[in-house]
Amino acid sequence: MDKTRCDWVTDDPIYIDYHDQEWGRPVHDDQKLFEMLSLEGAQAGLSWITILKRREDYRKAFDHFDPEKIAHYDSDRIHKLIQNKNIIRNRRKIESVITNAMVFLSIQREFGSFDAFIWQFVGGEPIVNDWAEHADVPSSTKESEQMSKDLKKRGFKFVGPTICYAFMQATGMVDDHTRDCFLSR
Repeated sequence: MDKTRCDWVTDDPIYIDYHDQEWGRPVHDDQKLFEMLSLEGAQAGLSWITILKRREDYRKAFDHFDPEKIAHYDSDRIHKLIQNKNIIRNRRKIESVITNAMVFLSIQREFGSFDAFIWQFVGGEPIVNDWAEHADVPSSTKESEQMSKDLKKRGFKFVGPTICYAFMQATGMVDDHTRDCFLSR
C-alpha cells in the first residue's frame, strides 16, 4: 500500500527518498548543516529537484562541503567550478559558497559550533507545525526572517528569508509535514 506523503513530493524516487529520510528530520552535524545551507542557496530561482539530482556532483565539486577546504578556494578553483557542467554554473552562487564557508568558520569559533548558533533561532527545539495542506505552509516566518537578517549581517550570501525557511525545513528545525502525511507527528 502506498504511503500518503506531503503534496510537493512527486513520484521521482529522489524526491521520495529525500522526503522520507531527510526532510523535517533534525540535523546537528555542522558539515551537513553547511551542505544544506549551500544547496538551498544554489536552489534560489530553481526547483529543489534540480539541486537534489545534482547533490552528489555538488559534493564532489565542493570537497563534500568541508568549509575548511572551501574557505581556501582561489580564482583557479572558481574557474574550474564555473566550467563544471554537473553543477549550477552561476558565478555568484559559487562564490557565495566560498564566502559562506569563511563566515561559517567564524561562527564556529564564536559559538563553538554552527549547530549551537543556528538552532538558537528555534530555541534549540524543532517547531512542529500542524498544516492541513501544503498550501497552508508559509514561504517564510519571523524565525527565518531573523535568521536571514543575522546571517546577512555576518556576511552570508544567498540567505534570504525564503531560503532560510527552506533550510529550516530541510534540517528539521521546522517540521512542516502536513496532517495527511505518514510522517506527520
